[in-house]
Amino acid sequence: MISQPSRHCTVGLQALPSRIGQVRRIVSAQLRYWHLDQLIDRAALGVTELLTNVHRHAEPDKMCTVEIEFLLDRLTVSVHDNDPRLPVVEDPELFATCGRGLAMVAAMSESWGVRPNGESGKVVWFTLPAHSAAVTPVRPAYATALEAPVRRFGSEARRPEHAPARSAVVG
Repeated sequence: MISQPSRHCTVGLQALPSRIGQVRRIVSAQLRYWHLDQLIDRAALGVTELLTNVHRHAEPDKMCTVEIEFLLDRLTVSVHDNDPRLPVVEDPELFATCGRGLAMVAAMSESWGVRPNGESGKVVWFTLPAHSAAVTPVRPAYATALEAPVRRFGSEARRPEHAPARSAVVG
């Protein structure tokens, strides 16, 4: 039995520099919505690198689909494009200004890979672990002040003066 349903998001785009920034913001917002804030930086970095590769290398076009899925404490980010050529991890020269993207994805992810996608295309993906303890919101240090005993003065109950205000805004 799966205790938590799959969370899934798909975005189709043309991998142009302006669109890459938009997709990075979409991925970040979706992970915030899923309460996976601890994965935002690595997911945004990884999806940026994969989309940059599509922009630089994919032929015949730059059309692609970004898919993020959270299932069983694991986030999978994948980019599907229409170019059947598989990427190669390079060992760039010391002062090279490109060629390190897949090595960065490999270094910051739990696992990554590439697979053919039909007759003309591929999927490049990476996974990030999100243990259930990390997904559960951490209780703030001041929470004990919010639970301080209520003092009664006559028929009126008040909270201690030092207790922080509560907010209905999630953030």
